[in-house]
Amino acid sequence: MVSGFEDAQSGTSRGTPEPERQPTLLLFMRPGRDRELLAEALRDRYRIETATDPAALESTFDCCLLDVDGFERTAEIAESRRQRSDPVFLPFVLLIPERKSDSAVENAWDRVDDVIDLPVKRAELAARISNLIERRETSLRLAERERRLEETVDELRLKERVMDEAPVGIALAEPGADENPMTYVNAQFEELTGYGSEMLGEDCRFLQGEETDAETTARIREAIRAEEPIAVDVLNYRANGRKFWNRLTVAPIRGDDGTVTNYVGFQVDITDRKIRERRLEVMNRVLNHNLRNKMNLIDGYTELLREELDDEHRKPIEVIEETTNDLMRIAEAVRKIDHTLSSTDSAETRVALRDRLSELVSRFEGRYPNATFELSVPEGDPLEIVAVGLLTALEEGIENAVKHNDDAHPSVSIRVDRTDPGWLAIEIEDDGPGIPDHETYVLERGETSLKHADRLGLWLMYWVVSKAGGDFSVRTVEGEGTTLRLSVPTEP
Repeated sequence: MVSGFEDAQSGTSRGTPEPERQPTLLLFMRPGRDRELLAEALRDRYRIETATDPAALESTFDCCLLDVDGFERTAEIAESRRQRSDPVFLPFVLLIPERKSDSAVENAWDRVDDVIDLPVKRAELAARISNLIERRETSLRLAERERRLEETVDELRLKERVMDEAPVGIALAEPGADENPMTYVNAQFEELTGYGSEMLGEDCRFLQGEETDAETTARIREAIRAEEPIAVDVLNYRANGRKFWNRLTVAPIRGDDGTVTNYVGFQVDITDRKIRERRLEVMNRVLNHNLRNKMNLIDGYTELLREELDDEHRKPIEVIEETTNDLMRIAEAVRKIDHTLSSTDSAETRVALRDRLSELVSRFEGRYPNATFELSVPEGDPLEIVAVGLLTALEEGIENAVKHNDDAHPSVSIRVDRTDPGWLAIEIEDDGPGIPDHETYVLERGETSLKHADRLGLWLMYWVVSKAGGDFSVRTVEGEGTTLRLSVPTEP
């Protein structure tokens, strides 16, 4: 027997694999033989820390072993630390040597979790400490599990609030062979459709009506059967019978094994957008057909009048003719804008801008032999880009630079450069009279009844660049020229 510990090896656990997280034992004891032997007996299983300063009880450890002196000095501190650790179990152990008066450790069991009388065999000591550590590890796991559960519950509650309060209609439905019964609808769904929780268990077909397009609904059912997402514009009916255009997006929700467990549907009222689209279609038709036909009629009769009237009346005829031509140009500009911005044929088409610009400049050189065109592009770079309508916008910019220049020999410079990775900057510079301020003002601040642009070509370039997610700017100096800058991403 050495200083209260039996030195027998029979109960010592040697060669035990070190756990993934090695627990820490704090030996709050006076320096000496007892502490050394205790550390030696437990070092193979635990990380050992020693201290005599009460401040050490605020450190991180998994079990604290106190001698009588340490217990008497820190009993209240230890009790406070145990309470603050709750609900995680933090064990304290009191070691009582032989011939120590019981009165010195009176009520010790109220303040510690185990009292070990010395001498004690190493095996028994290790077992009792191990039991306490296992209790602590279990409490840590339970506390972590509860923390994660609380986080999961909080996350679910947050997601539920997000769905409940979302500004779009949301519905959840279960997969089925012929129908997909709804299991949830949010408040916006009810506000949008007039249907609420009373429709749970029903398939969303109740939103369809007499004028709902059968082809559209067939596409929706086919996508659901194929377990694929789909987005469509569909005419639906509210509970009160009123029609509305619904931008419907349906997507499958899959479990961990990839099986579809639910379908989520998002509904957005796009009735106003649809009305605007129809209105624009009508206006475009009027400009492209009705106005053009009327202008051709006026132009024809004007030509007849020119032949019959004398020189005294030629001036009014010329004014009518010029006005007719202006209206025809406006109609053509509107048609070009609509065709360029509505086109989806080239949405994913990659073009080599270097070659296309060379071809474009060659055409302009043939069309305007008195003008000078200079093209500057990076050497050896094909300048591949995907941007709907960009070539039309560049053609518009180059042609306007020539047409609005009264000089007998106008000059136009086209420069292309890579500014940032994934971006191209294209500048069209001319030596013309400059663009009037009111033309560029409206690009930044919008048109009003007092301020509006006459050059629809600027709007075409602005809209093409904006659709690509880029930037368009105009720098003009009266009498010195204009620089148009189109900065666009190379990918959509």
